[in-house]
Amino acid sequence: MKKTTYLLLFLTSITLISSCGIYKFNGGSTGDAKTIQVDFFPNQASLIEPQLSQRFTQEMQDLFLRQTNLDLTNTGGDLRFEGEITGYRINPMSATSQQTAAQNRLTITVNVRFYNRLKEEEDFEKQFSFYSDFDANAQLTGGVLDGALDEILERVIQDIFNASLGNW
Repeated sequence: MKKTTYLLLFLTSITLISSCGIYKFNGGSTGDAKTIQVDFFPNQASLIEPQLSQRFTQEMQDLFLRQTNLDLTNTGGDLRFEGEITGYRINPMSATSQQTAAQNRLTITVNVRFYNRLKEEEDFEKQFSFYSDFDANAQLTGGVLDGALDEILERVIQDIFNASLGNW
């Protein structure tokens, strides 16, 4: 009797686990799309960070490939992203008692045009922006810059994903 109970419990567990496997909480709705095209995003901001365009484009491609089942293509994608980096600003954020900046804020803004060949009503052009604060005494180079770019690009690209495929 114990073996039968354990066997039924095991089979029920396997059935429940496998039936839940079709749901994907991190992916977006790609509809009937099979391919994605992410064009190079040139840096047209007044202040230029040399690695930013390449890094943004690559990280955007990587996120969409990880979170969807789409194939990356250079031309004729069912879903297509193009645009440009329009803002790269460093502003002081908070002051000390000596009236100097205690923190600076790096803000990056990206203009994105999204085209869905299969559902043209979902096309859009929007600006996405995010920031990272860093100590005013720190130079925005090396690890400080990499950390700020990691934080900003992750958020901006996830916002683009949500706006285009997450139906947000």
